[in-house]
Amino acid sequence: MRKQIAAANWKMNGTLQQANELLDGIINEKISYSPHREVVFAVPFPYLILAKEKIKNINGYKVAAQNCYTKSSGAFTGEVSAAMLQSIEVDYVIIGHSERREIFAENSKMLAAKVDVCLANNLSPIFCCGEPLQIREAETQNEYVATQIQESLFHLTNDQLKNVVVAYEPIWAIGTGKTATAQQAQDMQAFIRNIFKEKYGDEVAKNISILYGGSVKATNAKEIFEMPDVDGGLVGGASLSVPEFISIIKSLK
Repeated sequence: MRKQIAAANWKMNGTLQQANELLDGIINEKISYSPHREVVFAVPFPYLILAKEKIKNINGYKVAAQNCYTKSSGAFTGEVSAAMLQSIEVDYVIIGHSERREIFAENSKMLAAKVDVCLANNLSPIFCCGEPLQIREAETQNEYVATQIQESLFHLTNDQLKNVVVAYEPIWAIGTGKTATAQQAQDMQAFIRNIFKEKYGDEVAKNISILYGGSVKATNAKEIFEMPDVDGGLVGGASLSVPEFISIIKSLK
């Protein structure tokens, strides 16, 4: 079975005390994980080492950075390199979240470079793609998402792509309270899987994990995650609540 992932994207939230409480609250639940289930904590940079220490020697948990820079080192004040993240044994890096694209103007060429630098440092990118409301209303979301994927991932080899996780996030459903229906999520994620099948073949497409992100919460996670091409979620606001996120974790296939 493909890896089923509940990824908590804390974004720019939480004090050190709150980070401790969130991590402890979830880890202390002592959820039993089958080999194909995984929980990922995408915490702000100051808490990465804390999160790594908390999950040490506990099965089922990984840690992600929320971003990295395209260069390995140099005079880039305020940036964090993939080599730095590798040195503290981070597992994943979120690449191309809609907020990075929209607020910080990250384009497909930059995101392709970020994917490359992650893979070169043995970090697995969680590559985000998804359409804004006007694209969805124009019913051109398939072409829009296909372009995002082609421009940032299609230079990868089959072996490289095996280390990538994809997260489909309809931008109109992030932080708005709106959620794509389970069927809308399934339709797009099946489309994405077929894009990979056409480029890389059936074996690669069948095994790549594709997450859904967009107002996932305890009340809708199970219905969304039950869809055949949805392999878990990239969860924002609901991941800041211990009981909410625990419920979401337990909704994984």
